[in-house]
Amino acid sequence: MRLYEQKIWWKRILFMIAIAIGIFSLWYTHQLVQKLAKEEEKKVLLWANATKQLIKAEGDFTFLLDIIKDNETIPVILVDDAGSIIAHRNLDSIKVEQPEYLQHELALMKEEHESIPILYDETNKRFNYLYYKNSIILAQLKRYPYYQLTVIGIFIIVAYLAFSSSRRAEQNQVWVGMSKETAHQLGTPISSLMGWINLIRETEKSDQEDLLLELEKDVKRLELITERFSKIGSAPKLDIEVVDDVLQDSINYLQVRTSNRVRFTLVRNEDELTAQMNVPLFEWVIENICKNAIDAMNGEGSITMATQAEGDSVIIDITDTGKGISPSKLKTVFKPGYTTKKRGWGLGLSLAKRIIEDYHRGKIVVKSSEVNKGTTFRITLQA
Repeated sequence: MRLYEQKIWWKRILFMIAIAIGIFSLWYTHQLVQKLAKEEEKKVLLWANATKQLIKAEGDFTFLLDIIKDNETIPVILVDDAGSIIAHRNLDSIKVEQPEYLQHELALMKEEHESIPILYDETNKRFNYLYYKNSIILAQLKRYPYYQLTVIGIFIIVAYLAFSSSRRAEQNQVWVGMSKETAHQLGTPISSLMGWINLIRETEKSDQEDLLLELEKDVKRLELITERFSKIGSAPKLDIEVVDDVLQDSINYLQVRTSNRVRFTLVRNEDELTAQMNVPLFEWVIENICKNAIDAMNGEGSITMATQAEGDSVIIDITDTGKGISPSKLKTVFKPGYTTKKRGWGLGLSLAKRIIEDYHRGKIVVKSSEVNKGTTFRITLQA
């Protein structure tokens, strides 16, 4: 559990850092936009004053014309007091021939900035009005942080997915390698034990036949465990099996190895439901879920299994009367390392998920869980 608490903690820190970077980028760009907007406003006012002076100018007004021509970035429209367009600058040279385009641009300018009045007839107090909107550079600068954050976000997501995929592939290789090595290491002592059992039977008339039978059962169990480990990493053969029969076999095995204070119940379906499964691996899943349930019940309670058909699938519900799982932990129960015990690797449910979803093309989820009342795991298999 400590592993996943640290992982979530680091994710939150990185998320907060990303938000801080985004806020700083937006704030800094906003400051630049404000400064540039003020500079553009000064230019427009200068342009307006030059236009006003040009109207009154006598003699050499080359300087005034230079000021007006100097504006090559800020779109402006000059209208008379009746609202008719007199002049324009820095608009699309092709579209300006369309009256609706000019009216549309004028409407945008009215929404963006207040007009600048230009007095041209002092006697009759008649004005022209200058409208303008932000330059293309300023508009692009306003949108820049959003483009920047989008690109950074996409990069982070792609990098995270690539890293997760690489880490998952590495974990799979380690998982498969350990499983194969475990199966290999178990093979020699199991063969030796079987040889010793046969030798004892052949050389002596033992009065401990019952003991030898139990030893033989345990050796066969070890063989089954070895077979399970050897199947990890390779596509197992799936056969059509009667689901209730497989569950009953698992219960029979667990019952004699569990305290009599734990009650196992199988609610058999009226129909003989069948599903595609590899029995050794599927029984491993059931054992892992039941062992977790027994630990959650502190060795006393009941485990109920029930099956039902749903379309082309068979559903298996396994319910215990244990201490349940808190809502905050539901997303991590199938992660490697999740465990509520002081000792243990926390691989049981992770292995169960891998066997059901990767090898059986099914699904395993926590259907429901209530603290101090119990948990129900649901397994879905293809019929």
